[in-house]
Amino acid sequence: MSQSFLSLSGQSAIVTGGATGIGAAIAARFAYAGASVVLADANQEQASEKARELSEETKSAVFAVPMDVTRRDLVEKAVDLVIERLGRIDILVNNAGIGGRAVPLWEQTDEDWAKIIAVNLTGVFLCSRAVIGHMRIQQYGRIINIASIAGKEGNPRMTGYSATKAAVIGFTKSLAKEVATEGICVNAVSPAVVKTTLLEQLTQEQVDYMTERIPMRRPGLPEEIAAVVHFLASRDASFVTGQCYDASGGRATY
Repeated sequence: MSQSFLSLSGQSAIVTGGATGIGAAIAARFAYAGASVVLADANQEQASEKARELSEETKSAVFAVPMDVTRRDLVEKAVDLVIERLGRIDILVNNAGIGGRAVPLWEQTDEDWAKIIAVNLTGVFLCSRAVIGHMRIQQYGRIINIASIAGKEGNPRMTGYSATKAAVIGFTKSLAKEVATEGICVNAVSPAVVKTTLLEQLTQEQVDYMTERIPMRRPGLPEEIAAVVHFLASRDASFVTGQCYDASGGRATY
């Protein structure tokens, strides 16, 4: 086996929502694998601090760019900045997302619905579209979208979240087929409940509901999700595209 297995040396990666949680774990994994990593996050102060920490720990080039994934102008500006600074974009991880309010449908507002669609779905569309032209020119790329088991099974009191994550899986499979002959692989990862600050947006009842359905009887860790993403982001995943990899502790059955 080559010592370069899963190496990301010489590659550049953008991780949206990279300042905390799963995004931060993915960014760290990439940086340790030798990639130049961009933390694209709406919280510029937090992202900059995390980038500084990772740069010191890994000795890789890590920096932050401000990005609101719901705004086309800011997404495209951030992508242009990355290309100007690094010269290329090899990997995009669409990780930024929100859980939304945990309430039944009849208590959701138009604003609740619009916000979760904007972040969880439109954000994936805008970021993917912003990098796909560049990846097509270089005839190489990896796009990994963070979906959720909720997108397959549906969680009660989370219709917006479940709907957007199901849509992300469909988007992934569609885009993968569009660029399958151009050296670009597009995949999704569907975690079950993971120990991140996202859980703070949910009630304890919701967290218990999700955890009880995991055969391992525990939430996942951000680092466990990052390990799956790392493979899909690598050159070694050259014959894997249009797939949804579950990281669910056994919850998913299809």
